[in-house]
Order: sequence, then C-alpha cells, then structure tokens
Amino acid sequence: MRIILKNKETLLYDEFEFKCSIGKNGSNNNKKEGDNTTPKGVFGIGNIFYRSDRVKKPISNLKTIIIKKNMAWCDDPKSKLYNKLIKIKKNLNISYERLYRTDSKYDLLIVIKYNFKKIIKNKGSAIFIHLTKDYSPTQGCIALKKKDFLILSKLIKNNTKIKID
Repeated sequence: MRIILKNKETLLYDEFEFKCSIGKNGSNNNKKEGDNTTPKGVFGIGNIFYRSDRVKKPISNLKTIIIKKNMAWCDDPKSKLYNKLIKIKKNLNISYERLYRTDSKYDLLIVIKYNFKKIIKNKGSAIFIHLTKDYSPTQGCIALKKKDFLILSKLIKNNTKIKID
C-alpha cells in the first residue's frame, strides 16, 4: 500500500482521504535545506515518535519511540550528523530541530525516509508527517490533525511508501 499526497491539501491512503498541509512553498523535485518545500518522490516510512507525557502510545505496526527532552534531528549541512536523530548535549555546536517542543506539532510524528540512506548535504532534512491544529504551511513536512494521524498510523505498515507529487 502507498500513501499518496494528491495535492497540497489532500493525503490519500486506500479509501481514506485526509486533509493536510505541506511546505509553505509547495513541493519540489530539487529540495534544498531551508527552502520550505516538501520533497517530491517516493519514500519509505520510518518510526513513529511520540510524547508519552501528552499522548498515548499510538496503535501501529511501525516501531514507536518515546520522545525524550534531549532528542533532536540534525539539520546542519556542515555536520556529519546531518539528517539524523541526535541527542542534545551541552557543547553541541550544530543546528538541529528539537523534537521535544512546547507546542504540540511533534507530539506525534512519523519519519519520512527522505535523503536517508546516502545523505546528501543541504538536500533537506527532518521531513516528517506531524501534527497541525490549523493546517498552516510547514517548513517541508506533511501535517495532519491528530485524529487523522492516529487513523493513518493504524493503517500503515513497515513497507508502506509515501508518494509526493
């Protein structure tokens, strides 16, 4: 099965249709770090991360990981840790996207395996399916309402792919 981003506001999976939002500047075949676009292509799906202090563990076939206060995703193209899950340390002198946030965007997130195996610096990082309250544009991720995220997380499997046009 495949998740399909039909357009900038509709995500499809089987007979389910979800309203969503994507990058502020739409989707792009030539994603660059910080360009506010969602990358086009077909990508694998990674783990689900969740804030156990705010939400219940989602029911899913995917591996679930509790978000800890020191977790982040490296978005620094100069770092050898670029586009990887990292632990925040005191003298960490790189740019990163904190996963443990004050807002609720990352209370639940699914990693999209974009620029994942052979990582190309500056090609884009930290591309997720995460939560939204108002469908405002993202910096390149796909955002869903919590109830839709929970439905999707029950349906998808480890071998599910996402197609972004």
